[in-house]
Amino acid sequence: MIQRFIELGEGYSDLYELLATARSNKERVSKLIALHTTKKDKEVTSFVVVMKPTNPGEFQALYICREGIPNPNVIANKRYELFEELSNDLDLPIIPVEVKPSSMFNELILYYQYLIGILRLNHYIPPMK
Repeated sequence: MIQRFIELGEGYSDLYELLATARSNKERVSKLIALHTTKKDKEVTSFVVVMKPTNPGEFQALYICREGIPNPNVIANKRYELFEELSNDLDLPIIPVEVKPSSMFNELILYYQYLIGILRLNHYIPPMK
């Protein structure tokens, strides 16, 4: 199975694309995840929409808005409220996960491999076949 992050942006206007993608493919959405981290002394959150693997092809997309949303546990914000509305609409809980910031990795691909490892370890996405 191929699991790949598809970055839409940092969660400003591209957040609306993430929400629209999830709503238009609601039968394929598997999980909603909020990745919390500290980046440059700021508490930030990334939103992840995990899709069910394609059949055929065994490709699993993980759409992400990376590290541009204030952590809702520190600062209440409208962007997190929109993600909560999506959670309610799809009847899926938001899974909170604490992670390292992407700035700790020399390349973005290494950061995404790290995240895939954490998500697999916690059984949020299926293991490699």
